[in-house]
Amino acid sequence: MIPTPLIDAPTLMTRLAAGEPLVLLDCGFDLADPGAGERAFAAGHLPGAQHAHLDRDLSGPKDGHNGRHPLPAPAAWAATLGRWGVAPGVPVVAYDDHGGVYAARAWWLLRWAGHAACAVLDGGRAAWRAAGGGLVAGAGAAAAPQPPYPVAATAAMPTLDTAAVQHALAGRVLVDARAPERYRGELEPLDPVAGHIPGALNRFFRLNLADDGRFKPAAQLRAEYAALLGGRAPVHQCGSGVTACHNLLAMAAAGLDAGALYPGSWSAWCSDPARPVARGA
Repeated sequence: MIPTPLIDAPTLMTRLAAGEPLVLLDCGFDLADPGAGERAFAAGHLPGAQHAHLDRDLSGPKDGHNGRHPLPAPAAWAATLGRWGVAPGVPVVAYDDHGGVYAARAWWLLRWAGHAACAVLDGGRAAWRAAGGGLVAGAGAAAAPQPPYPVAATAAMPTLDTAAVQHALAGRVLVDARAPERYRGELEPLDPVAGHIPGALNRFFRLNLADDGRFKPAAQLRAEYAALLGGRAPVHQCGSGVTACHNLLAMAAAGLDAGALYPGSWSAWCSDPARPVARGA
């Protein structure tokens, strides 16, 4: 088994050098340029990696009210995992070049499907290069396809829909992973309405990282989340259910009960003008 939910670059190198079966997912993406991740992958990626595209692979169809990056249907996600060669027990390591934010979405989806043998490369591509790892250019590895993954009948990671967030939080607290200026409603580059869900706390996902781009030590993360939550159970959200997964990953890395995800997040919430909007800190 691989270390979870984070794996460092030297450990990954050792596992790969030993020839251990392992699926590598390059999750590079840019919300402002959806093709940027694929171009970066073609220019250079970890040996043996496949590209996981946020819009096509890590999200499902939009209906105008379920957010910008709704979860894929379980059957579609099962087929995607099989195409990548993911089978029960096969370790999966996801990485990106953006602090782990898109890799965290892949990690969460793998856990959601019931696949526990998954981790995010701590520090991503930069940590790999700093440890002496090389990159290869081109289309990437061709996996040996597997049958659709046997997704757990009951999702292994809890979620809440918009109705539950609005009416049935039941003592839980929303944690918004967006940048503070978006949370306060001072700017909104992606969604038609600026602001946040009333009552939500702000925990910008980049606060999970140290200056070197790796996750902070577990003890530090535990202390920070304890101070934020005050004993309440979190429901994580962001703009569209992506960066929220970074906070879920950080809490898991800290040994905490990470709580639930609101996949639709702000983009689903603000799709109905009748819902309340808060602005400011």
